[in-house]
Amino acid sequence: MITGELRSKVDKIWETFWTGGITNPLEVIEQFTYLLFIKGLDDKEIIKENDAILLGIDFDRTFPEDKQNLRWSKFKNFEAETMYEIVANEVFPFIKNLHTNKDSAYAKYMGDAIFKIPTPLMLSKIIDGIDNIDMDENKDTKGDLYEYLLSKVATAGTNGQFRTPRHIIDMIVKLMKPTPEDIIVDPAAGSAGFLVSSQAYLRENHGDLFLVQGLKEHFNNDMFYGFD
Repeated sequence: MITGELRSKVDKIWETFWTGGITNPLEVIEQFTYLLFIKGLDDKEIIKENDAILLGIDFDRTFPEDKQNLRWSKFKNFEAETMYEIVANEVFPFIKNLHTNKDSAYAKYMGDAIFKIPTPLMLSKIIDGIDNIDMDENKDTKGDLYEYLLSKVATAGTNGQFRTPRHIIDMIVKLMKPTPEDIIVDPAAGSAGFLVSSQAYLRENHGDLFLVQGLKEHFNNDMFYGFD
């Protein structure tokens, strides 16, 4: 069961995602998971390094000598701007191509990894938050963590938080180019973002429809339908 301390830390990280503009819970979990994976790679590397020093042997490195700056324990100490550049432009391409077997499960799920955190300050806060989570392998912390994250997806669905970003809505409406004669239907309307954007598009591009009685009545009475 998740502890109160872990719950509080996860909630704080979740709030950082939310206030930073990543409001789709599935995207939050996706980005959260990628960063946990990146940290886990370095945690395992540190264990292998310590064992190698103790036993006086070499080991197969995940991070080559010329890629040491891609390790969590290294880049987390950089300035926010430098950290952001490294994670976005070097770390994510590195983890996507970490396994050369293109048919592996790893390649299937990590090959499409996309970095979506929009600002250096936001990334810095999230990394600080994750760094404060004790991921002791002797505990079932990871299981508790993901169980709690999945519960947030269920809660978000109930609260109507699966919403399409405004710029995506506007782009789709412009591509569809609704006309004054159309009937516009959104079968998963939610807060009606697509319908609102559609009427705004018509007002901007077909404002003369209100001068035609039939089109005006259609707009006001029969054009828009939303279901949820």
